[in-house]
Amino acid sequence: MFIQMPFLFISGPEIVVIILIVVMLFGADKIPEIARGLGKTMRQVKDATNDIKREIKDSADNHGIDTDFTKDITDGINKVKDDIDEITGPIKRGF
Repeated sequence: MFIQMPFLFISGPEIVVIILIVVMLFGADKIPEIARGLGKTMRQVKDATNDIKREIKDSADNHGIDTDFTKDITDGINKVKDDIDEITGPIKRGF
């Protein structure tokens, strides 16, 4: 049985208060710029992850390395990527 934990133990009203504070601190005109910066950063992390996976796969293919080992690494990378997407999902929907 898996129990879904709230994102950082924050409920709906607390998220609204945080959004209001962010608007007051940065202003409404800066929020899209911040969101773009977050999006670019997440894209860079995703691209770096894909590059690492591609290099591991290419290296394994070129050197005849057992692909089960590289498949385990690829599965681990995909799990981390899914965890990052799960954590950042509420942030993406918030903006």
